[in-house]
Amino acid sequence: MIKRKKPGSFSSEAVVLADRKTKQLCKRLGSEHIALIDHADVDEMAAGSLLDTGVQTVINLSPYMTGQYPAEGARRLLAAGVRLYEIPANYDNPSMIDQLNGCQASLTNSQLRFSTTQGVETIIPLQMVTTEHIQAKWTEANVTLDETLSLFIDNTLQYASREKDLFLKPLCQLDLRTRMENRHVVVVVRGKHYREDLQTLHAYIREYRPILIGVDGGADALIQAGYIPDLIVGDMDSISDKALMCGAEIVVHAFSDGRAPGRWRVSDLGLDYHLLPAPGTSEDVAMLLAYENNAELIVTIGTHTNMIDFLEKGRKGMASTLLVRTKIGTKLIDAKGVNQLYQPRWSWKLWGWCIAAMLTPITAALMINPVARHVAQMLWTQWRTWAF
Repeated sequence: MIKRKKPGSFSSEAVVLADRKTKQLCKRLGSEHIALIDHADVDEMAAGSLLDTGVQTVINLSPYMTGQYPAEGARRLLAAGVRLYEIPANYDNPSMIDQLNGCQASLTNSQLRFSTTQGVETIIPLQMVTTEHIQAKWTEANVTLDETLSLFIDNTLQYASREKDLFLKPLCQLDLRTRMENRHVVVVVRGKHYREDLQTLHAYIREYRPILIGVDGGADALIQAGYIPDLIVGDMDSISDKALMCGAEIVVHAFSDGRAPGRWRVSDLGLDYHLLPAPGTSEDVAMLLAYENNAELIVTIGTHTNMIDFLEKGRKGMASTLLVRTKIGTKLIDAKGVNQLYQPRWSWKLWGWCIAAMLTPITAALMINPVARHVAQMLWTQWRTWAF
């Protein structure tokens, strides 16, 4: 319940839901809750997930923007009218996530009050995050962007040098029922603008019938757009049970040493799966899998391709992606590139439907209008006289 006291004053009472992983929290978050996250430099995708839940108040144990790079999340949340708060840096309580999760609390004028299981009332001071605060951090981030880029490049090249032999070797061979040889393959990741790109490629997908690979939550993205994935690849940490049970073939991405926490989730659902140990990210593995199964063309949607994308994912470099894209580059194209190059082909069937659509109103007019019907009968009589 939200109460307005006077201008500049705000009060609300609600259940707090908390999680150290924002994407996990969003699965159970609703508009009636207060969200408690621990997410430095909130990215655009996380902000979008929070907005989808309808939540109106978000408290962050970490800074919404540290100033290291221009993260978009806080700006997007503020623009949507969401109230943002941070815990002061001098208030250190590592167990706060566990203490507050599921707890009834009241938020009044930048103070969060709740009672512990022992009945002790606790007051946590909050700092309200304003547009001016985020704009100042945004300016700071742009000033330091060149230094951040330099460190990012150094890290990328260092790890690329160490890991290049891993990516030169072929992946473990899997006995897949999904045949990709000489087929177009679309790899969908739930990254920036994936919804728009899927909509843009609707005509292309309808005509070419490509193999559809969903990378973790990318499988949910395909289902939401009205498609059924042929293959699901990932560590299974951000995909729904509904998507896992859609009938697609499942490839669980494991660490190079064989560890795969996601396999237990698939096993618990009673589903068959393939285990694929490989370095790099799951989207890298999905592209490599299509390449090594002799796909004719690999189209990517929502994949991470630049420094900001990777910093938002908490990765300080993009060595694996650089190596994979270098290896398969001749067959790789971004969704926006397909939209620019692809033109729908006109078929005789389509022409037939167009002609039928044009003739239908003309025929109806001839049948209804007596003058038009009389003229048509005269023309028919004249034609028969001439023909015979």
